[in-house]
Amino acid sequence: MELSGERAGDILVLTPEGRIDGSNSADFQSAVMERIDEGSESILLDFAGISYISSAGLRAVLILAKKLNQVNGRFALCSMQQSVQSVFEVSGFVKIIDVHPDRDEALAAMQ
Repeated sequence: MELSGERAGDILVLTPEGRIDGSNSADFQSAVMERIDEGSESILLDFAGISYISSAGLRAVLILAKKLNQVNGRFALCSMQQSVQSVFEVSGFVKIIDVHPDRDEALAAMQ
């Protein structure tokens, strides 16, 4: 799993690529948490390049969302492939985390 980032105003857009599963979910969580600890309070995860997410990956996403909630930050996901979107729907995560169909809509909602 690779993770790149760019700024869109005060929002940090992080774009992971590959899979988020038991073998790398801790690394993914640590990489994003590091950005939160550096002061990023608005994070958008663009999941266009994520082909698979396991329960370990879901747990990492939930921990990140809770951390940003604690600092009154903003957190959202966008551009999920259908298989990943289904995992979020079945798990009920779409009810507790903002999920948007694409980056432009997510950025507009987070402003």
